Amino acid sequence: MRLDKFLKVSRIIKRRTLAKEVADQGRITINGTVAKASTEVKVGDELKIRFGQKIVTAKINLLKETVRKEEADAMYSIISEEKLTDSLF
Repeated sequence: MRLDKFLKVSRIIKRRTLAKEVADQGRITINGTVAKASTEVKVGDELKIRFGQKIVTAKINLLKETVRKEEADAMYSIISEEKLTDSLF
């Protein structure tokens, strides 16, 4: 499954176009490698997504083409959330 589609179906990012933009800006890595929106993901992959001043690390547990809202969070597990410091600026 494509990365942008997984992010939308799992509801990590609500819209596929937004997921594509985030990926194309280089803000997502899969297993330590910068990923594009078209990158294929598989069960067991570790995603790191930068949302503003926060980095979320998630592991893919399940891939499904469609999923109900209540079941979407079963597709991944959050491993960690780190807040970025402003010391870089």
